[in-house]
Amino acid sequence: MERYAWRAKVKEGMLDEYIKRHDAIWPELSELLKKAGIKNYTIWYNNNDLFGYYECEFGVEYAAKVQSESPIVDKWNEYMKDVMVMEMDPVTKAQPLMRQVFYFE
Repeated sequence: MERYAWRAKVKEGMLDEYIKRHDAIWPELSELLKKAGIKNYTIWYNNNDLFGYYECEFGVEYAAKVQSESPIVDKWNEYMKDVMVMEMDPVTKAQPLMRQVFYFE
């Protein structure tokens, strides 16, 4: 199973709203993530920095393709623009893939 990691920033004073929106994640977005084969999705926070990680059951490329073709992802990203800053890859419409440099199982 391939792993994917991303990073972003929460805008100053917006952490509570960021958490609130994720606590009420849209059912259609959850279904899309499942369709993309995304599992064990977690997001961490420290000093306005966000770090996200998930595993891709069908590979990173497949997960990126499903997300890039979905208007739900576009809608979610638009919804989150006022609480966070994300660098987006124009092809995948997701945060650029971080390169793994260490793994311990």
